[in-house]
Amino acid sequence: MLVNYLKIAWRNFRKHKFYTITNILGLSVGVACTLMIFLYVQNETNYDEFHEDYEKIYRANRHILIGENEYHFAVGPAPFARALQEEMPEVELAVRLRDEGSFMVKTLEMESSFKERYTTYADSGFFDLFTFPLVHGDPKVQLKAPNTLAISEKTAKKYFPEESAIGKTLVLGSQNNYTVTGVFEDMPENSHLQLDLIISMSTLGNVATDNQWTSNNFYTYFRTKEPMDTEVLTSKVNHMANKHVEPFIINYLGKTMEELEAEGDYMRFGIQPLDEIYLTSDFTFDIGLTGNKTYTLLFGAIAVFIIILACINFMNLSTARSANRAKEVGVRKVLGSFQVNLVYQFLTESILLSLISFVIGFLLVIIALPFFNELAGRALQIPENDIVFLAGFLLSALVVGILAGLYPAFYLSSFKPVHTLKGKLSIGVGNSNIRSGLVVFQFFISILLIIGTVAIYKQLNYIQNKNIGFNKDQVIMMHDTYMLNEQTAAFKQQVDQLANVKSSTYTGFLPIGGYYRSDNTFWKLGEEPTQDNVVGMQLWSVDNDYISTMGMQLKAGRNFREDKATDSSGVILNEKAFEMYGFTDINAENYIQTYVFDEQTREVVKDQFEVFKVIGLVEDFHYESLKESIGPVGLFLRENAGVYSIRVNTEDFASTLANIERIWDDLDAGVPFSYSFMDEDFAQMYHSEKKLGQIFALFSGLAIFIGCLGLFALASFMAEQRSKEIGVRKVLGASVSGIVIMLSKQFSKLVFWAFLLAIPVAWWGISNWLDSYNYKISIGVDLFAIAGLLAFAIAWITVSYQSFRAAVSDPVKSLKSE
Repeated sequence: MLVNYLKIAWRNFRKHKFYTITNILGLSVGVACTLMIFLYVQNETNYDEFHEDYEKIYRANRHILIGENEYHFAVGPAPFARALQEEMPEVELAVRLRDEGSFMVKTLEMESSFKERYTTYADSGFFDLFTFPLVHGDPKVQLKAPNTLAISEKTAKKYFPEESAIGKTLVLGSQNNYTVTGVFEDMPENSHLQLDLIISMSTLGNVATDNQWTSNNFYTYFRTKEPMDTEVLTSKVNHMANKHVEPFIINYLGKTMEELEAEGDYMRFGIQPLDEIYLTSDFTFDIGLTGNKTYTLLFGAIAVFIIILACINFMNLSTARSANRAKEVGVRKVLGSFQVNLVYQFLTESILLSLISFVIGFLLVIIALPFFNELAGRALQIPENDIVFLAGFLLSALVVGILAGLYPAFYLSSFKPVHTLKGKLSIGVGNSNIRSGLVVFQFFISILLIIGTVAIYKQLNYIQNKNIGFNKDQVIMMHDTYMLNEQTAAFKQQVDQLANVKSSTYTGFLPIGGYYRSDNTFWKLGEEPTQDNVVGMQLWSVDNDYISTMGMQLKAGRNFREDKATDSSGVILNEKAFEMYGFTDINAENYIQTYVFDEQTREVVKDQFEVFKVIGLVEDFHYESLKESIGPVGLFLRENAGVYSIRVNTEDFASTLANIERIWDDLDAGVPFSYSFMDEDFAQMYHSEKKLGQIFALFSGLAIFIGCLGLFALASFMAEQRSKEIGVRKVLGASVSGIVIMLSKQFSKLVFWAFLLAIPVAWWGISNWLDSYNYKISIGVDLFAIAGLLAFAIAWITVSYQSFRAAVSDPVKSLKSE
């Protein structure tokens, strides 16, 4: 019986090639899109699950609200990890990491250094907590002694290609020697931590033993003895920590924790399970890779929508073709066929079509995956040898075939022979509410995707063109200039003399994400610190050329001057800081002060404060993503040679860079000449949004293509069914344009209803997405108008082609049998 079903199915496929090809093309593209998105979502959701006991490992974060100062840090205080391990019986092991940025690294024998970006300091329990297997080295000695480190396999091969790295020396920076005690396997791609050099925490000395519970400099990971509910664990952690934090709050603000929280302020710890860090992290000073849970869920939803659209195409075409198969059904029933046999026949055709489409879709993924990986910045692979995956893929083909064919099978098999054999069966778009509803749903989804794509690109365009408070164009940034040591001044002097150089500045504190950040609390001189007047402010070390090189606007007061020795105790505030301190007149004597810390104990020195005079007011500028509000910033005259920024007044960057490189080489810094452009680094801050827009547009386009493919075939079939009507109308004098409009208007009504349904859903979705930005586009009528016009244009182009072909056809051919 099955062989007979297959033979009949194959004959029908051959007889109706156009509809068969349309169905296979739509479903195979849908399968390919869904499979690629599935691989992407699976990759995003399985980060850090390879660690042993990952379900018992957590990370602590810090949440602070004091007056107008609100912070959400991925870092916490230095003594927190020790207190967790010593005072909480539930905690088995706690480990700290401290990110110090990149290092220039070389061996003792090398003349030039290489930049290593993925470095951190870590406590000795690092390899006990995380499953990063050691390839070489004694586990008992890792990260215990000062000036020791462990390196990844690829780093070991890079610096010691012909010999063992154990016991060898690496020079970090210009003169710091470290002994390699371990080599660990390269960290997997699905780890949010991506490290190549891990330095012993004891190397930091007093910084590592700091007892300040209000500072935030260390990432704290810990393992509990058993998996715990996150809320319960968070409550226990804060109960333990509050007794340590409270004395500092009383000392600084004169309030207990209870009084602080009664006034609506807080200083709390939050807890993240290890396997949720990658997708749920949105913290200041985060470490490693982070994803976006919203985007991942969004792509998952798109995958579901795409496969539904492909199934809708199949159902629409199958039921629309019912008239062509009505007589077949009638004859079969007259000859004794039962409805169940007809259902099996149509389901066999559906499943066979689905299997063919899934195979073609699988081949399409093999072809397209390298291009998608390049677009998404991933290294996704099809698990071809995974039996579970292959079985699931085959099962999906069967399920899709059954679901897509179930309604057409029962619909076609239910025809009454007396009606079908007398030719009384009529069909049309208007005759099937279900089919019309499915077309509405297809364009509802398509319009949602169009609106989403337009919104993403409007927001990206807004970001690129918004006044950000500084000029990012024509600025060259040279990295690792601290390696010049005492030659930094000579290098700047020679570069400033170049004809195309307008100004230059040394500092790693730049208004672009990924560069140096430092904050401290300050308050107005003459006041006692309280939660109402303490301002947590960014403290940036700059030189007197910083403002001009960055293209910032000095609104009042003056810049730092070389001839003013007292400027070392001066500060230039941004507008936000000036407002938060309550200053009103820049010409008045305005001062701010902060605590003085003991260099050895790292504790506050009683009755000693550092005082700064406000000498200038600079216009607010964005120094993080536009997702973040502009916070208070103070510019302080201090040396910092992390990055050397050069503003040029020419488009001929090649010759300017050549001259700068020549000066660099003459000074022999011992590191390669390395630079980037500020506008490109700025754009990198929105790399994920740009990728989102590209991927969203790609899958939106493919979803619309699938929807249009079904609409195209349906319009073709409807034109075919109404060929005699069209012939009569043409004989009676109907124009081509009139016939095209007549055939298209029914579909236009469906698109219109889809548009009306999509507007509120799209508005809700875009509003929620834009809520993550503090600076964003407004959702105006133009956004929906653009999407609506695009949807109508796509639908009309799709339908009108078939309508036009029918309208210009010879009426003699359609009426000759009458």
